[in-house]
Amino acid sequence: MQIAIALYDHVTSLDAMGPYQVLQHIPGAETFFVAEQRGEISDDHGGLRVIVDRSFADVAAPDIFVIPGGFITRKLAVEGSPIVEWVRQAHTTSTWSTSVCTGALVLGAAGLLDGLDATTHWQAYAELAAFGARPTEQRVVRRGKVITAAGVSSGIDMALTLAAEVAGPEVAQAIQLAIEYDPQPPFDSGAPSKAPADIVDLVNAVFAEQGD
Repeated sequence: MQIAIALYDHVTSLDAMGPYQVLQHIPGAETFFVAEQRGEISDDHGGLRVIVDRSFADVAAPDIFVIPGGFITRKLAVEGSPIVEWVRQAHTTSTWSTSVCTGALVLGAAGLLDGLDATTHWQAYAELAAFGARPTEQRVVRRGKVITAAGVSSGIDMALTLAAEVAGPEVAQAIQLAIEYDPQPPFDSGAPSKAPADIVDLVNAVFAEQGD
């Protein structure tokens, strides 16, 4: 079973590495990174670099693929983009097609989310809706063989959900225990519906600056 996690320059690191940490433990799975071209990929802060040794052309039909997010997905999620075309083709034969955060915009651009409930980072709900999806604040949304996860850290939840589907709940629970994924955050502000209004405003301002 091939599990391909697609990378691109300026990807948000945890969007990719969180699912990778989980999915690599699935028995019988070959979990790897893939990109438009082989070579070095840098994350959105430039501090993490990953060497990718498989291209989209090398991996045309993975059993499972994961599209992580990043600010640049807003530019990647256009007709004719290599990653969009790869997703569209890979989805025709995949067992599971998944995304984390704004990776959902790439799925949307490929036509995978039209008319479906889906999630993404809360800042990108309007852009997700523009692709015909129905945005929801749920952390993980499964519709058929498509699974979308909300922002960044939710990729771990998505990957555990996927592990349970692929290998059974016992395996997924064992993976969760092995990585000691037992969230106990010091604040209950992980969604805009929970965070204080001034904190939401602060994050909106920071994201607006990064998006310019």
